[in-house]
Amino acid sequence: MNPSFESFRKQISNPLKFRFFLLQRLPSAFFSGLKIRSFDQHQSVIGVRYSWFSQNPFRSMYFAVQSMAAEMSTGILGFAQIYHRKPTVSMLVLKVEGSFTKKATGFISFTCKDGVMIEEAVEKAIQTGNAQTVICHSTGTNEQQEVVAEFRVTWTFKAKYTTQ
Repeated sequence: MNPSFESFRKQISNPLKFRFFLLQRLPSAFFSGLKIRSFDQHQSVIGVRYSWFSQNPFRSMYFAVQSMAAEMSTGILGFAQIYHRKPTVSMLVLKVEGSFTKKATGFISFTCKDGVMIEEAVEKAIQTGNAQTVICHSTGTNEQQEVVAEFRVTWTFKAKYTTQ
């Protein structure tokens, strides 16, 4: 595990620091109201509420807002593993696939349980110097625990070694 994981988790789990991070780096996520529900080395849960800002014309949550929350549930696990790493490690989304099974209204939680798989990919990228690809799953559920959407986010991790 990344030795700086706990430091990152502590900082990003502070609601004020998280909101400031979103405002600076991901303003659309800030205005959509994304929130960290829970986060550790194994899984993360990102929540978002259906609102005027996140709506589509069909009185449910716009697919892009759902995609943003799903991507963040996977990306926060990756970012925690690359935070303050030596050598530095880059991460990039290669692909996003989503399927929608029910109208998303109310508060929707997107859960990713692929933390260990992400950690292993980052470690392998550092050890081998080769880019590693991981397909992460995020499931969106409503307040009744019904699945409203499922996403597959493909990430690549690559260690950046400097030559001298």
